[in-house]
Amino acid sequence: MTVESVCLTLIAARRLRDELFDFLSDQHDLVSGFTASDCAGFGPTIRLPSAPEQVKGHADQVLVRIILQKVQAAELLSRIKTAYAGTRLVYWITPVTEFGTLDDRSIETDH
Repeated sequence: MTVESVCLTLIAARRLRDELFDFLSDQHDLVSGFTASDCAGFGPTIRLPSAPEQVKGHADQVLVRIILQKVQAAELLSRIKTAYAGTRLVYWITPVTEFGTLDDRSIETDH
């Protein structure tokens, strides 16, 4: 049986940033690490709760990407849905065909 890797992408209001990072960091059994960046949300369903967001015309958000096994992603998503119900957190899961780390020691050079 092949282990299928996926990327779980989360987008949440920037006000949830620290709480979400803490939550994900506490999921030691599923999450070994994640990547996050600030982003801007646009569209007819995006809420603009603050005056600065209304002026800018977009919502300040955080985007998180986590690479993990498909079954782990399903479990993590279940926990997120419970912990963040009502927050309008957006998510999607995409397949990962390859994942790795480049290490200086693995580079061979011709001399």
